[in-house]
Amino acid sequence: MSSVYSKEKTDTNLRAEYQKFIGKKMLFLISLILSIIILAGYAATRGSADISVVDVYTTIIAKFLPGHFETTWFSDTIVWGLRLHRILLAIVGGIGLAIAGAVMQGILKNPLASPFTLGIASAAGFGAALAIVLGAGFVGGEYLIIFNAFIFTLLASLSVYGLAKYKGITPETMILAGIAIMYLFSAMTSFLQYIGQAEQVQEVVFWMMGSLGRSSWDKVWVVTAVIAACFPYLLLKSWDINALGAGDETAKSLGVDVEKTRVICMVLVSLITASVICFTGTIGFIGLVAPHITRMVIGGDHRFLLPASALVGGLLLLAADTVARTIMAPVILPVGIMTSFLGVPFFVYLFMRRKKQFW
Repeated sequence: MSSVYSKEKTDTNLRAEYQKFIGKKMLFLISLILSIIILAGYAATRGSADISVVDVYTTIIAKFLPGHFETTWFSDTIVWGLRLHRILLAIVGGIGLAIAGAVMQGILKNPLASPFTLGIASAAGFGAALAIVLGAGFVGGEYLIIFNAFIFTLLASLSVYGLAKYKGITPETMILAGIAIMYLFSAMTSFLQYIGQAEQVQEVVFWMMGSLGRSSWDKVWVVTAVIAACFPYLLLKSWDINALGAGDETAKSLGVDVEKTRVICMVLVSLITASVICFTGTIGFIGLVAPHITRMVIGGDHRFLLPASALVGGLLLLAADTVARTIMAPVILPVGIMTSFLGVPFFVYLFMRRKKQFW
């Protein structure tokens, strides 16, 4: 009788501990959502036109509840016409890059894996440079640079997969293939800059710094649609990604199709990355920093790590863009510069804190 009672008490304690464990993660997610909402309201007040946070939220709510809230033409034009689509592109762009980084780190079990260390961003930069310097691409008109960056991002992903497939798909071969692709496209981009005219080179450099200055509602919807289409599958595969973290042999013993999971996840995160950087240019460190920050707070369970990393990425990119718009106002700095300034100190801290352990 006492053993049964002891077992029931142990089960109750375990359930209580698990609920506390889950509650901590949910609290972190809720706090991130609230932080994004608050920062978005503040970011919408920054600029030459002076409007308050109350005006911003009133203008947004009035769009959906016009009979209950009233706004002015001035506030409506500033918020909906000029600022809100940039803020939302920062949020969804940060979400996409953070998801890509978290998944890549998980399936490759490498703390330095990201769309940029695997050559995907370098390929996008080459596609943009090809359009700017030579005017060559897959389509014409105003979408030349965007489509070039998108196509070359996907080509880089296929190249990484092809090289890894040739030698056998393992985390090590994919990382090495990505580094080779990164140097190849970086060299070709440097060559185009060398032969280009001064104005063309300046535009290439500005694009590669990353900027949200060319945001629009159409771009926000495109990025959101791609993330909404890809993310559910990645979240569904979170258990498989957890298993991959224990090693390929362990994952296989648990019934995970290692090669298929790794390839499909790589394709989806490449698609997400392409949809973001073809509109924003190369924005570094978000895909690296956001998953590490999240992992340090709530651990490495990808069921929670993926959505939390996404929110941390959106918050970080929005914060970086807000600083970039205000620190030297009226001059607006490229957001890629600010993310690098934020990312480098974090990694110095990460190295000092973790020493030899990253996971």
